[in-house]
Amino acid sequence: MARSEPESRPSEARTRLLTTASGIFYAEGIHSVGVDRILSEAQVTRATFYRHFPSKEDLVLAYLSGADRAIRGQVAAAVAAGLSPMDTLRAVGESIAQGIRSPGFRGCAFLNAVAEYSAPDHPVHKAALAHRQWFLETLVELLARVREESAEPAARHYVMLRDGAMAAGCLFDPTLICETFLRGVEGLLLAHAAPDRT
Repeated sequence: MARSEPESRPSEARTRLLTTASGIFYAEGIHSVGVDRILSEAQVTRATFYRHFPSKEDLVLAYLSGADRAIRGQVAAAVAAGLSPMDTLRAVGESIAQGIRSPGFRGCAFLNAVAEYSAPDHPVHKAALAHRQWFLETLVELLARVREESAEPAARHYVMLRDGAMAAGCLFDPTLICETFLRGVEGLLLAHAAPDRT
């Protein structure tokens, strides 16, 4: 019992560090934020930081991993709802729109990260591309349930609509952006399913 309490403190400190850093990285960018500021806002010592994250890069990767898990969770929830394939894809679109309409929205965490880490061999760049590849492959799979033919081009189109909405959603009225995005998703889905309609 005496050992579990000290072990829980590092976990709490790690959570505090990651939550603090994730909020700042997303709101202000990654390169502009130093470790000292994260330590100060998370109220964690430097030694504790390095015990959990050997470098700032490890913290950035943990931040992106958390964003990846959140998006995978949203897609999994849409899939688990037992909807038709078309309605599942609409639900994925609606979850994207909800994110864009949320307070403090600053665009796509992965596109933002890639803009700061442009070297293709950098681990942060690779993590962002891995997430995007998963998202594309997931959409291909979902669109193939509607109609297998042309599922991949339709998935690339869906990703492009999402990217555009993410970029515009923090620049313009998010309500209008989401309406436009969801209308685009609907048009894409209907066009993709059209050959099966009689």
